[in-house]
Amino acid sequence: MTRPLPFGRAATPAADLAAVMENVARGDKEAFSALYDALAPLVFGIVLKVVRDRAQSEEVTQEVMIDLWRQAARYRPGAGSVTAWAATIAHRRAVDRVRSAQAAADREHNTAAREQQRPFDEVAEQVETRLESEQVRRCLRGLTELQRQAVTLSYYGGLTYREVAASLRTPLPTIKTRMRDGLIRLRDCMGVTA
Repeated sequence: MTRPLPFGRAATPAADLAAVMENVARGDKEAFSALYDALAPLVFGIVLKVVRDRAQSEEVTQEVMIDLWRQAARYRPGAGSVTAWAATIAHRRAVDRVRSAQAAADREHNTAAREQQRPFDEVAEQVETRLESEQVRRCLRGLTELQRQAVTLSYYGGLTYREVAASLRTPLPTIKTRMRDGLIRLRDCMGVTA
């Protein structure tokens, strides 16, 4: 059913197109051929103004003409002329094609932008973690023995203040004070602002 686009043919009068459309609705291929010849140049012109690419406009025009064939039974003469109906379908299809092309371009742009983002650098992350660990160890060495043991048991061992006090056989208030003082010294040593 795909035919080359006719250009420069004489237009069929609107009244005749309504009769032609009735025959197309009944499946008359000759009527569709006449409808095609009458409307394809108009449809192509509308589509080309919206799409602005000749090859895509020809493609969309073919799609519109196929829609006219398939939807011929839906045409109602009281709602407007065949030409107006075809022009409306052509404009909608052309706008849909432009939107679809824009959405595809946006998707490609977003994908390219995501690929341009700096990928996770596992080696740099490991080096940074190692440096931070080294700094924590250095700062821990600056604590008193009781502070270091209390902080280590609490933060690395997961013990509560009460469990740390029992483990080190030291009164609970002393452990709380040593841990507070030790954490302040660690914060200062690490350069963390409160």
